[in-house]
Amino acid sequence: MDAPYLHTCTVQQPRATLGRIHILLHFSAILGLLYYRIKHLLHGDVPIISWGLITCAELIFTLIWLVTQSFRWRPVARSIRPENLPAETELPGVDVFICTADPTKEPVVEVMNTVLSAMSLDYPPEKLAVYLSDDGGAAVTLYAVKEACGFAKVWVPFVRKYGIKTICPDAFFSSFGDDERLMAMGRNEFKNEEENTKAAYEVLKKNIEKANSVEGPVRMDRPPYTEVIHDNKESKLPLLVYMSRERRPSRPHRFKAGALNALLRVSGVMSNAPYMLVLDCDMYCNDPSSAKQAMCFHLDQNISTTLSYVQFPQTFYNVSKNDIYDAQSRSAYKNKYQGMDGVGGTICAGTGYYLKKEALYGSPINQHDMTPLFLKAQSQYKWESLLYQSEESLQEAEQKFGASRKFINSVNSLNDPKIGKEILCDEIIDEVKTLASCTYEENTSWGKEIGYSYNSLLESSYTGYLLHSKGWKSVYLYPKRPCFLGCSTIDMKDALVQLMKWASGLVQVGFSKYSPLTYGFMSRMPLVQNMCYAYFMFSHFLSIPCFLYGIVPPLCFLIGTPVFPKVTSPWFALFTTIFLSSLAEHLYEVLSSGGNLRTWWNEQRIWIIKTVTACLFGCLDVLMKWLGVAKANFRLTNKAIDEEKLRKYEKGKFDFQGAKLFMVPLTFLVVFNVVCFIFGMKRLVSQRNFEEIFGQGFLSFYCLVLSYPILEGLVSKKDK
Repeated sequence: MDAPYLHTCTVQQPRATLGRIHILLHFSAILGLLYYRIKHLLHGDVPIISWGLITCAELIFTLIWLVTQSFRWRPVARSIRPENLPAETELPGVDVFICTADPTKEPVVEVMNTVLSAMSLDYPPEKLAVYLSDDGGAAVTLYAVKEACGFAKVWVPFVRKYGIKTICPDAFFSSFGDDERLMAMGRNEFKNEEENTKAAYEVLKKNIEKANSVEGPVRMDRPPYTEVIHDNKESKLPLLVYMSRERRPSRPHRFKAGALNALLRVSGVMSNAPYMLVLDCDMYCNDPSSAKQAMCFHLDQNISTTLSYVQFPQTFYNVSKNDIYDAQSRSAYKNKYQGMDGVGGTICAGTGYYLKKEALYGSPINQHDMTPLFLKAQSQYKWESLLYQSEESLQEAEQKFGASRKFINSVNSLNDPKIGKEILCDEIIDEVKTLASCTYEENTSWGKEIGYSYNSLLESSYTGYLLHSKGWKSVYLYPKRPCFLGCSTIDMKDALVQLMKWASGLVQVGFSKYSPLTYGFMSRMPLVQNMCYAYFMFSHFLSIPCFLYGIVPPLCFLIGTPVFPKVTSPWFALFTTIFLSSLAEHLYEVLSSGGNLRTWWNEQRIWIIKTVTACLFGCLDVLMKWLGVAKANFRLTNKAIDEEKLRKYEKGKFDFQGAKLFMVPLTFLVVFNVVCFIFGMKRLVSQRNFEEIFGQGFLSFYCLVLSYPILEGLVSKKDK
């Protein structure tokens, strides 16, 4: 008898068909445009410099547009059937990894809400473990997690008793939980229990905030420290562990990738679950069923042999209706990720994904990629441990995984349900200190062949890329109810700093030996999926053609040099078609994914702003690192909410405070366009050569309309 279906995958055929038709027609028009440009350049009947620069810009636009179309080739939508999952006693274990680094930028109360929401997942508590990695080594974080554990003994039973879905206490006791509280009011005992639970939560917040007010600085020089806050053998709560790995100024720290690799080792000798959930410290669980949703894919025998991770979208609870900074990343999570899912698997977003630990230790196809301690059964694709046949084989394993034989044994038994968890005795705690030390990884394969890679600060995205290159697959699930909710940036500075960090990390990979153009092309990754990765790594170079288009046409409009065909020329219709086709394509994607005209306009505007600022600085950052002028630096996004910034954001007003450096190229382009447009219009009125320079005049005007927030900011600043 066949096993019941756990999920379905449906190709979005109308969207795919329309996309392919548009690709064909739009590309034909682009070829015509390039023919027009190159023909005139070869004939020498046009200004060489201006036309040459514009042609270069259009060639870059074309190349990046081509790789972008890979997302439109085969978009899919997935649904799940959790009712067909095996009994809870047969479900595999799940370890939850939460990383925090600085209590001043990552509010401790927020971090504890994430911990509490993870402990409240609808999953067998004896098979669930929550690990908090504190890279700041802050005493307030350790104190807070102990206090949170005490509150969890009230909160988790309360959530399970009433079937509450909003399992983050801060969200439940806010307006987000109003509907659930109203539905539960019919039960007599609910109101009293809710009031008692809320009172306990207020005490928790007060105690944490009081401790945080007297907290000292983050410790950059400290020994490893691990403490079992709650052992799940004592009550029906998950295992809760606090870990602060060793940090020394003279040793490489490896940032978040180092923390995740340390958590892999520590969890291996404690709970040793075969699957793990990675969460940002401000990304709390919003649906208790997310683990079971992920298991609908991981436990499907048809895909589980090569499935590495299940990615959920990043959704934010504080996004305003206007969303002026495009914090919801609609284009990524509602279009690109679904398109990439249909061609082999989507990029790893860094949070909100359930990953098979086995994927971090080897390839799903080639058994020789694993240590000699493993043998891959070709018929069933299951890992089976071999007996230690020789000291030599054990030494080879230690060269990869390190000197801890307990950890090597845990990797051997990763998928063996017959082997139970280690008893959390003093011996295990001592072993954990070794595994969390900064010298453990020396002369091993950590960060190279196994675990999260150290070659990029975007550890999850880059590691996901390497997993796909090895032949692993991934899936993307976009459920109706967001499984995870986080706090988005609400000002221009934080939004641009975050994007610059992503741009720098991705561009750096694009020019490394692991580039999609070389390594990815020769790997086991499908070609179309590799093109998707090429987009993520090279699309930031759109800053170059955007900058050229922001200078050359306005300057030519000013001096009266045509760079576009006459309005009466048939070639002008071709340029107009390409322009309108691009706008129409974007508008269709916005409307088909639940957006509106305001969403479309905001995305047009913020795309230009981000491209000529954060993307440009991200590319320059890579160049400076290559020249040795700068070194790799982890930029932690500030997640503390400023009330004044929040008010501006909710009103739809751009906040440029603290973003002066980013605004330099954008301000230059805006002022340059204003000057060129005013004096260009004066020349147009006097010479009346409307047909010849209408193209660059319209483009300059369009850019000024998109740049209105910058003009508004400049005027208000001058008034002050």
